[in-house]
Amino acid sequence: MKFVSHRRGRTAARARDAKRQARHVLTRGRASALILGLAAAAALAVPASASASTGASPVVGHVYVNDNTKGTNTIGAFDRHADGSLTPAARSPFAAGGAGTGAGLADQGAIQVTPDGRFLIAVDAGSNQISVLRIHGDGSLSLASVTGSGGTVPDSVAVHGHLVYVANSGAGDANYTGFLLGFNGRLFPIPRSTVTLAANAAPADVLFNGTGTKLAGTEVGTSVIDSFTVGSGGRLTAAPGSPFKAQGLGPFGSEFRPTDPDQLFVSNAHNVGAGTGTISAFRDSFNGTLTPIGASPFADDQTAPCWVEITQDGQFLFTVNTGSGEISRYQIAPDGTLTLLGSTPVAATGGVGAVDARLSPDGRFLYVDESRIGKVGAFAVNGGNLTELGTSPFALPAGATPAGIVVS
Repeated sequence: MKFVSHRRGRTAARARDAKRQARHVLTRGRASALILGLAAAAALAVPASASASTGASPVVGHVYVNDNTKGTNTIGAFDRHADGSLTPAARSPFAAGGAGTGAGLADQGAIQVTPDGRFLIAVDAGSNQISVLRIHGDGSLSLASVTGSGGTVPDSVAVHGHLVYVANSGAGDANYTGFLLGFNGRLFPIPRSTVTLAANAAPADVLFNGTGTKLAGTEVGTSVIDSFTVGSGGRLTAAPGSPFKAQGLGPFGSEFRPTDPDQLFVSNAHNVGAGTGTISAFRDSFNGTLTPIGASPFADDQTAPCWVEITQDGQFLFTVNTGSGEISRYQIAPDGTLTLLGSTPVAATGGVGAVDARLSPDGRFLYVDESRIGKVGAFAVNGGNLTELGTSPFALPAGATPAGIVVS
C-alpha cells in the first residue's frame, strides 16, 4: 500500500515567514541599521534544521522503519528531502507500544501506512501484537492502539481501506487473521476470519491487490503460495487449488502490479546454489486461481532474492538479493513477462543483509532497509536504473534490527 503525501515541516514554514518579513522591511526603505537588526533577529528565530530544509533540499516526506527493537519496540523516522537524502526526524524513534524480537524477521511488509495517511501499522513480533500509531502533520507519531495479533510472531501486515490482515509466523501457530480499523485507530478482530496454516508454514508476506478483492500470502517453510478472494465482510475464500506450489524454494516477497491487479510477482529466495534466484509471475484469475505467465520463473542471476517492489507505472520491478548484496532490475511487459536489465550493488558491507525496500510516492527514489548494519540505503531511480546516493546509507537508532520500511 503506497502512501502519497508531500508535507513540509512546520519549521520550514517558519523559515519562509521570517524571510518574507525581512524582505518586507527592505522594501520600506528603513535605515540600514534597523534593516540588518530585524533581519538578523528573524534569522536567529529560525531553528537550524528549518534553515537546512529551506535550502537546496526541502523536506518533502518521511521514511519510517519498524526497528523491531528487543523489549520496547520503536519506529525509526526520517525527514525525507527533495534530493533523496534522509535526516533523523525530531523525537525519533517513537515507541510502538509492543515489543520487538531484537533479531531480523524473515518477512516483507512488517510496517504499513493506511491509504488515507492517518495511521501507521506495525507488527510487534516479540509480544504477538499489532501497534497502530497516529501520523501527525510534521511526520511525528503517537500511539493509537495495541492489539493482539491473533497468533504468535506476527511478521507481515496488509492494509486496504479499513481492512487489515496480519500474517502470524509462529511455529505451530501460523495463520492469517483479519481486523477492521476504526476511525480512532483501534483494530477490531473480524469474527471467523482466521485462516490456519501448516505448523511449519512460516508465512513471510501477506498482501492485497490494488482493488482489495484478492489477498495472497507466501509460505517460506512449505514453498507454497496462498490465494484468496475477499468477501464484503472482509472474510477470505480460498481459491480453487490453493495453496499453489511455488516455482522455486522459499517463496518470499511478493507484489501485485499497480497497473494490473491480476498480475502477481513472487521472489523465490531459497533456491539452492549461488546465483540461482528467480522471480515468478502469475495471472490471478477472477476466483483467485494462480497461473504462471509465459516462461516464468525468470532468472535473477543473484542469490536469495527476497524483497520485491514495483514502480507505480507498472513498468519496472526491483528485487533485493540479501544473499549477494545486489538489487536486480527488471522491465515488465504488458503481459507480465519479465526481462532482466541487470543488477546494482548495495555499497555498504558489500550489500549482504539488505532487506525490505520501498519507492518514494513520486518514484524518484528507492529506500532499502539494510538490517545487518542498522541503516537505510537510498538510490536514485531513472527508469529501470538505480544509482546509490553519495550520502547513503543513513543510520537508524541504536539497537535497531529493522524489519520493514514505508515511505511518504
